[in-house]
Amino acid sequence: MNRRNFIQSGALLTGGLLISFKIPTANKMAALSEAAASVPFAPNAFLNIGTDNSITVLLAHVEMGQGIWTTLPMLLAEELDVALDQITVRHGGADKAFNHTLYGIQITGGSSTTWSEFDRYRNAGATARILLTQAAAKRSGVAIQECKTENGTVTAGENRFTYGELAADAALFPVPENVKLRGKTDWKYIGKSMKRLDAGVKTNGQAIFGMDIQFSGLLTSVVAHAPVFGGKVKSFDASGAKAVSGVRQVVQIPTGIAVIADHYYAAQEGKKALKVIWENGTGSRLSTVKQTNAYKKLAATDGFTAQKKGDAAAALSKSVKIIKAEYVFPYLAHAPMEPLNCTVKIDKDSCEIWTGTQLPAFEQASAAKILGLSPEKVKINVPFLGGGFGRRATPGTDFVSEAVHIAKACGKPVKMVWSREDDIRGGYYRPFFVHNVTTGIDRNGMPIAWKHNLAGQSIMKGAANVLGELKSPIDETSVEGVKGSPYLTSVPDHFVGLHNTEEVIPVLWFRSVGHTHTAYVMETMMDELAHNAGRDPVEYRRAFFKEHPRHLAALDLVAEKGNWKKVLPAGRFKGVAVAEAFGSYVASIAEISILNGQVKVHKIDCAIDCGLAVNPEGVKAQTESGIIFGLTMALYGEITVEDGKLQQNNFYDYKIARMHESPEINVYIVESDGKMGGVGECSVPPTAPAIANAIFAATGKRIRNLPLMNYNLTQKK
Repeated sequence: MNRRNFIQSGALLTGGLLISFKIPTANKMAALSEAAASVPFAPNAFLNIGTDNSITVLLAHVEMGQGIWTTLPMLLAEELDVALDQITVRHGGADKAFNHTLYGIQITGGSSTTWSEFDRYRNAGATARILLTQAAAKRSGVAIQECKTENGTVTAGENRFTYGELAADAALFPVPENVKLRGKTDWKYIGKSMKRLDAGVKTNGQAIFGMDIQFSGLLTSVVAHAPVFGGKVKSFDASGAKAVSGVRQVVQIPTGIAVIADHYYAAQEGKKALKVIWENGTGSRLSTVKQTNAYKKLAATDGFTAQKKGDAAAALSKSVKIIKAEYVFPYLAHAPMEPLNCTVKIDKDSCEIWTGTQLPAFEQASAAKILGLSPEKVKINVPFLGGGFGRRATPGTDFVSEAVHIAKACGKPVKMVWSREDDIRGGYYRPFFVHNVTTGIDRNGMPIAWKHNLAGQSIMKGAANVLGELKSPIDETSVEGVKGSPYLTSVPDHFVGLHNTEEVIPVLWFRSVGHTHTAYVMETMMDELAHNAGRDPVEYRRAFFKEHPRHLAALDLVAEKGNWKKVLPAGRFKGVAVAEAFGSYVASIAEISILNGQVKVHKIDCAIDCGLAVNPEGVKAQTESGIIFGLTMALYGEITVEDGKLQQNNFYDYKIARMHESPEINVYIVESDGKMGGVGECSVPPTAPAIANAIFAATGKRIRNLPLMNYNLTQKK
């Protein structure tokens, strides 16, 4: 199969049995065949069983490393009675029918795919199995109870049929409603560890990512962006760029100057030869030092009320002891391994786009608006995504819109590519935040008052032009992890306030979003309170989890498996942290040492309660991935600004954790009947505070500002 055929998923729905499944709240199924193709319905995703025995699943969500290419087919296979290797998986394009059942928009994000599709995909498989069984029973003249399905076949009496042989007949039967799903004791796949269906092609290089798109006549483009956010082109001289061999055109677009060439190298050389005079605007006044000072002053005052109980100020005055802390968290770049890219081909009255995106319908709408087309005239092809972490879920569709503008200006098919430098310096970061916390404790070392103010940019407010204005001044993504925390709700008098700041630097959701900074504050504060009380940090936390069994289960499991009470060798130290994020509960223990002034993380034990683990091996892999992501954030993550200019460029100065820095990681899954949660992000939040708490055990020093590389650490004697 060539690349073009691979991408053209719209041609997959061939003759046979086509099961479409709608929003689960309706819990209704519809079947289409050639004879009933005019039946109106709004499909969300499709199961197609062809007369050639092909079984194809068209996904409404996108695979970007999180493993849904495997987990969703597992759900179907469980009820359809087929082997996983019989299923072919394809991404869907942009379609309102693919809107997320919770968020109301078409998106892959929020660690939500598997749990949101758990019933829908099983229902689709079960419905198809029943229809196929009915067709086999009718052909053989036997009762349906005498039919048995197995590995894509139906045995009816003395006859045996493949699903493909039955597909056309099955499509003509009325669709059963409220189908009975198999019980847990009958599951063959769900809850069992399965190898990833995309592992082979991603190992041997056959997998198609956005960067791999290539066809005859396709040009490559790069863009010179303003060196300061908010800057604009005042004038430019393209003569030097045009003199570079291979450069075809140089055009101005809303975001800068695009150089279009035969290949990437020529485009980059042309970009270097450009002479651009920029108008920097107000962004040139921004600096990290000034921003830090301003946010600290703001966080020292009360913001909009996010959560309140009693009178925190009065309770503080009655406390035996007061502990104050101020935290600073820098901007963070997502830095997915595949830099941003987008291929655009514009025809007379249509447009076709190839890009890795978490928001395909948004990209479609933006392209249509730029080109003056109706959205259905814009086809979005979604290849594999080489990482996303939220960066490929931009409501403003920044990089796709940029590519469409280039293709429109030059009149030819173009693949726009951002270099690593473009990606690191391109904005849409995890917001810069400052926390100011004051706690009052009683004679037993327990908090009786908690005052907590945060200052930072609102992600949702920044996307208001697309997603709509916030209904309140509280952006939940800013305060999640503080608001509703079991620690905080246990404190009789508390206040949480939020200041929404505005900057020219655009911000965006980041892997685990607000939990990246709120979990750090809550867990290092609790560790400080535990040590102040002379209590074991694990035992101290248990007192807050009496009415939170899932937090407690994760903590107890990691304490047991991680040998929390075991005496460590000289020079080794441990720290613990617990977090709830995206419906899952995670507890981590980090084991560290101090070497040449820096922390060395030797081991991380992690326990996770995500409810039912559909694919335990996948849960472990994503938990490990989140830990490595959190390790990078803790050790190195920092974007800084001076006179409006970003100070980081590439992986040499925006570092990521390397293989030799990876600790031993042990993941333990809590046996749980609790509500399913997500696993793609929840292990990120506790990683940094667990390391920081271990650093305190080693040095006696509290780390209030990240990243850790900025500290010269000394082990206490």
